[in-house]
Amino acid sequence: MPGVRTQRRTERIERRRAARHGVMAAAASAVVAVGTVTGLVSAAGGEDANDAARPEAISSPLTVPLPARPSPSPSPSTAPPSSPAASPKASAKSAPRRSARAETSAVGARLYRHPQSQVLDWVRANPDDPRRPLIESRIAAQPAAVWFAAHNPGQIAGEVRAVTAGAAAAGRVPVLVPYAIPDRDCGGASQGGAPGLAAYDRWIREFAGGLGGAPVIVILEPDSIALADCLSDSERAARYASLARAGRTLKAANPRAKVYFDAGHSGWHSAPKQAAQLRAAGVADSGDGIFTNVSNFHRTADEVRYARAVLAALGGPARLGALIDTSRNGNGTPGPGAWCDPEGRALGRTPTTATGEPRIDAYLWIKLPGESDGCKGAAGTFTPDYAYDLATG
Repeated sequence: MPGVRTQRRTERIERRRAARHGVMAAAASAVVAVGTVTGLVSAAGGEDANDAARPEAISSPLTVPLPARPSPSPSPSTAPPSSPAASPKASAKSAPRRSARAETSAVGARLYRHPQSQVLDWVRANPDDPRRPLIESRIAAQPAAVWFAAHNPGQIAGEVRAVTAGAAAAGRVPVLVPYAIPDRDCGGASQGGAPGLAAYDRWIREFAGGLGGAPVIVILEPDSIALADCLSDSERAARYASLARAGRTLKAANPRAKVYFDAGHSGWHSAPKQAAQLRAAGVADSGDGIFTNVSNFHRTADEVRYARAVLAALGGPARLGALIDTSRNGNGTPGPGAWCDPEGRALGRTPTTATGEPRIDAYLWIKLPGESDGCKGAAGTFTPDYAYDLATG
């Protein structure tokens, strides 16, 4: 009956995909732009609805930092545009005694802006473009995640090391995104990854070999848990076991690494369901917390409430925290079904680890603002019109 099983799995995937993009305003996965700059690989965001109408991802340089538009509500201070790092927390002299969790978290860290990115390439190549000053100050000047989206054994350790060594030399903390889980994106627009879990485990061991010994934040496989419903029960259990191994491997290689697991976003699964998935994936023993809203638009306040609800449903340990992607959520979610470079969006809060929110370890730019989902430009490429719209939104 393999044909029947295949058909049923296909139907299940289509149902999940429809829910993901219709009811839940799109998931987090990114359209992968596979390209190299000093051996690094990046991914740009986007969803897989209407795949047939989307351009294919094309090679592009690594993408890095971008700035967020200041929030109208009070928030912790961040570094000025000329410095991509966020300001640390208040000094220990004026702060209350920190908990054991605060001692081991990334709170107060200065985030790393990698010096190579598509937006920086554009800024350098277009000195007279009237959009350049705003794009440069609000997007190119800010720290953002570095994605590693290719299954490239034999190379990945060196690629990771190039980023972590640069960050350590600058006294900053890099944000790294390993994105090579098998059956990535359930065969959608960001499909790809390692050919199997054994190969993925080996790749992660090599990835871990490049982490060095300085602080680093790892965003472990966006969508790998929240989107796992497309897998069979046995496939899902095997993936969760592999993610748990990955977390342990990364932390064993660098005890100062902070590893966060996929929690979808506030418009997707309920907090109890997401917590059950995370528990099955070993976050309590293998990670330092969860991340939400990758490549999405949900408002920060909604994500804070959701992240705390997921952490509460997990039931501990208390050391677990949360990261929120604020790269494009300044104006909240677009209308139903609008996921591809939607109009009226804006940069969110500037990347910082000084959130002022209990158990919220950082606001980060995980999705790289200005890189198209495939509508305002080719998927995965920096699109100045889109970047300018986000910067002025």
